[in-house]
Amino acid sequence: MKAFIFPGQGSQSIGMGRDIYDAFLCAREVFQEVDDALQQNLTHIIFEGPEADLVLTENAQPALMTVSLAVMRVLEQEGGITLPQTVSCVAGHSLGQYSALCAAGALSLSQTARLLKIRGRAMQEAVPLGQGAMAALLGLDLPIVEEIVRKAALGQVCEIANDNSPDQVVISGHQEAVERAIELSREQGAKRSLLLNVSAPFHCALMEPAQRRMKEALSEITVQDPLVPLMDNVSAEITQNGEGISDLLVRQVTGRVRWRESIIRMTEQGISTTIEVGAGKVLTGLSKRIDPLLGAFSLGTPYDVEMFLRDH
Repeated sequence: MKAFIFPGQGSQSIGMGRDIYDAFLCAREVFQEVDDALQQNLTHIIFEGPEADLVLTENAQPALMTVSLAVMRVLEQEGGITLPQTVSCVAGHSLGQYSALCAAGALSLSQTARLLKIRGRAMQEAVPLGQGAMAALLGLDLPIVEEIVRKAALGQVCEIANDNSPDQVVISGHQEAVERAIELSREQGAKRSLLLNVSAPFHCALMEPAQRRMKEALSEITVQDPLVPLMDNVSAEITQNGEGISDLLVRQVTGRVRWRESIIRMTEQGISTTIEVGAGKVLTGLSKRIDPLLGAFSLGTPYDVEMFLRDH
């Protein structure tokens, strides 16, 4: 059994998706649809930059989704694959959950692009620049990190944002609290603790203004039941209920991304291979660290697609 998984913020790079765009008309159509939906030349930013524009959350989120869905369009139109016949479920890391839902027919491409633009802008604006921070703590067990963030808070926000793998946990909150947590993690023997170059403290209580904005935006559309089940990353549970998924997308803004738990849960459901669709190979690496027996590979280039279709 296989699962398509979709990358989140941090996988973006200038020029991502260019070879897929150049090789397939149907991929170019995806980029154009997103540009039209956003009334913005996002394609130019993706391919030409500048990098400062691409890494802006309001651009990075729809950009990563665009590349993922361009690959999906090629698989479907050039390869003739259908989602239910190819995979047993879909999942995505943070914004990647929107890509997964679009791939599974729960949201249209234009809806997904506009939602991610709103989400990115709302998350960017939720906390004044310089007040929040995120950090990656490497080499510590989750219970130890939970105790560290509790001690570091001291009346401020300091929370686990991403439980990515057995050896990688990302924390988020007020900058002073996150810096205290970094010091505590070093005292606990972390292999490495480093501040991340992000524009806002995602997936923590400081994102409540963005959560309210997303609740409003999602209330204006109907999320359809996906064609295959979704492994939701805020609950680490399988669901195929569109209405419930809408609520989970709202919770996700401030909630912990339970990626390690999600992958484990998928393997318990019989998933033996994860296929990362889109830019980069971050999730492929995480899958292998979470379960070394899990087959894990990525689809991001015409060659990747050709090899995948040859075997299917």
